[in-house]
Amino acid sequence: MAPAVDDEVAVTRWVRSAGSVTVLTGAGVSTDSGIPDFRGPQGLWTRDPAAQRMFDIRSYVTDPDLRRRSWRTRARHPAWSAPPSAGHHALVELERAGRLRALVTQNIDGLHQRAGSDPARVLELHGTLFRAVCLDCGDLTPMADALTRLAAGEDDPACLRCGGLLKSATVSFGQSLDPAVLRAARQAAAECELFLAVGSSLTVQPAAGLIRVAAAAGARVAIVNAAPTPYDPMADALLRGPVGRVLPALVADLVQGR
Repeated sequence: MAPAVDDEVAVTRWVRSAGSVTVLTGAGVSTDSGIPDFRGPQGLWTRDPAAQRMFDIRSYVTDPDLRRRSWRTRARHPAWSAPPSAGHHALVELERAGRLRALVTQNIDGLHQRAGSDPARVLELHGTLFRAVCLDCGDLTPMADALTRLAAGEDDPACLRCGGLLKSATVSFGQSLDPAVLRAARQAAAECELFLAVGSSLTVQPAAGLIRVAAAAGARVAIVNAAPTPYDPMADALLRGPVGRVLPALVADLVQGR
């Protein structure tokens, strides 16, 4: 059966009746917070295709100039001061209403937690910008410590434990996802009644494949995104409105009913 397009009323009803909702969020949830996406019309890689090399682990390891550029980019990343958007806050309301099974995110900006989402329910598939990891010994440290060293004059700060290469604790192209996080995300997709994919182009695996997991387990699937995605044919509903308007509207009944 063809999915209902722009059927906000139906999805609102599903949100209200579902006892277990798993949400997958992508960059589109954070654009209202001033954090650009990657592939959109004003996306980071759209405006500067060469910037994609900073997200490739082989290039990062072998090119010192690229690492130095990466550190400068991290230091001025908008995530350090960005406020959570209306979409982030709407997902907090979904959690407070007792509907949220898990919040799986492709984002590294920490805005779900800053908005008030329970960190225990947030599964950061692609890691976090707020920690640095040594690529040699695996030591994890606060990113703020590395950025303090950068501000003091180090242009490519090394691991203080072993002298190895440091990078943000995010998953670059060529790196594997944390198996435990991915396993928890797949379980959350398989155990929900409603799966919401929000603000994601659904072109990056294995995150996008969670839709298939949820649908195979019998969950309803709704996709909220500005542009079409490869998984639209699998969705029960497609909502094309802005995330910052659609998500608050979907949970408005839950907020009013408390």
